[in-house]
Amino acid sequence: MSTNVEKIKELVDKREEARIGGGVKRIEAQHNKGKFTARERIQMLLDEDSFEEFDMFVTHRTFSFGLDKQQYYSDGVVTGRGTIDGRIVYVFSQDFTVFGGSLSETFALKICKILDQAMKVGAPVIGLNDSGGARIQEGVRSLAGYAEIFQRNILASGVIPQLSAIFGPCAGGAVYSPALTDFIMMTEDTSYMFVTGPKVVQSVTGEVISTEDLGGANVHSTKSGISHFLAENEEEGILLLRKLISYLPQNNLEEPPVIDCSDPTDRLEEQLNEIIPDSPNKPYNIKEVIRATVDYGEFLEVQRNYAKNIVVGFARYNGRPVGIVANQPMFLAGVLDIDASRKAARFVRFCDAFNIPIVTFVDVPGFLPGSAQEYGGIIIHGAKLLYAYGEATVPKVTITLRKSYGGAHDVMSCKQLRGDLNYAWPTAEIAVMGAKGAIEVLEGRKIAGIEDQEEKQKYIMEKEQEYVEKFANPYQAAKYGFIDDIIEPRNSRFRIIRALESLATKKVFNPAKKHDNIPL
Repeated sequence: MSTNVEKIKELVDKREEARIGGGVKRIEAQHNKGKFTARERIQMLLDEDSFEEFDMFVTHRTFSFGLDKQQYYSDGVVTGRGTIDGRIVYVFSQDFTVFGGSLSETFALKICKILDQAMKVGAPVIGLNDSGGARIQEGVRSLAGYAEIFQRNILASGVIPQLSAIFGPCAGGAVYSPALTDFIMMTEDTSYMFVTGPKVVQSVTGEVISTEDLGGANVHSTKSGISHFLAENEEEGILLLRKLISYLPQNNLEEPPVIDCSDPTDRLEEQLNEIIPDSPNKPYNIKEVIRATVDYGEFLEVQRNYAKNIVVGFARYNGRPVGIVANQPMFLAGVLDIDASRKAARFVRFCDAFNIPIVTFVDVPGFLPGSAQEYGGIIIHGAKLLYAYGEATVPKVTITLRKSYGGAHDVMSCKQLRGDLNYAWPTAEIAVMGAKGAIEVLEGRKIAGIEDQEEKQKYIMEKEQEYVEKFANPYQAAKYGFIDDIIEPRNSRFRIIRALESLATKKVFNPAKKHDNIPL
């Protein structure tokens, strides 16, 4: 056998050794938990035969605690680039079969390398997380490795899309890299995130709690809002990642990808003319309005199980990606509270960072009252959404469907927050407050002076009706130019599409500054 042939065989053998990670038994253990390996996940995520791996032969540099006898190629993370629907993405996938996916100095350097390259070429980064945390044997070097990654996540924020999937444990310092990215996806039963685990919690606070209850996917999808997407399993999670990336541009200097659309732009939706109930207190499902107007009824909802009183997500109008924000009357009457304000504000800022137009459907009775909200800082959290809309320079199209009261009217992409085109349905009620509350303020003394209960009730009803006729309609706002047009509900799809097309060349620039100081 010639020297060349021997060397090629050596390369092939080493590649094969690298591909089995921590070994066949550990791969089997991974499969027995209902989890895929790092390379299997990449294969599922990327277009067939598109993956080019970097740093396959990297090993750790630690010799303490017997690690010199445990050397694995790739050192616990698989990194490289490939394509999704033909578009370049960079990816890292943590390998739980090697030291439990724990992060070492070289592990971190591999991730930093692809983050740096993604920034150079302007391409998204997808991280598939399955790690036990820092490699304890490396001490401060592993901590420094985390910080190197964090710094790159921060610099990449708003420049290239960063997506995180949690396919196993993600604890301690490991949680902060996903937290710095744009979207986090978790899977039921197999993934969890927390800063301190159940044992530490019990030893420090005495609280006894399970891993799932402390940081499971359902907890972070419903209570904390940390997880933007909840998948039943890894296959569904990877399909979600591919779907999500289809709405996003490669970077902040590009437009989101427009695709061909055969769904008629002038499609009429007669159901929308009847969807608003006669009673102002009766709910309806805002998602029916969204699906009736978007291309093919397709809507990718973000954080669907968290702060359900507001709905956010991605859709297309005539093939053009948009971000949608909509009050949901089915939950808490669609009021804005702390969680809803934070959820929507972050989504609006993401869309603005990546040149994605924002379509807003408004049906908001106000901010949620009460001491819990005030003590929790509803003022500052509500200001986040106000700030996000006012700061955004992307095309903004707003449709008021029913209620738009008080400060919440201002916050929900009103004309004065540089809303480009603000429409209203004939059922819209744009006022400082609802009729009942307004009459209590305006006529309170006179009402208190009427002793006869029947006469009092009649007077209240008359005044409320008078208020409704004067203010609870869109014509007052239209009279001042705060509403650009009052439209038939069934024509909403056509009007939104035409608005977006007219705004495609919009150019607005905020004042030069180092950075803003959003109320955090």
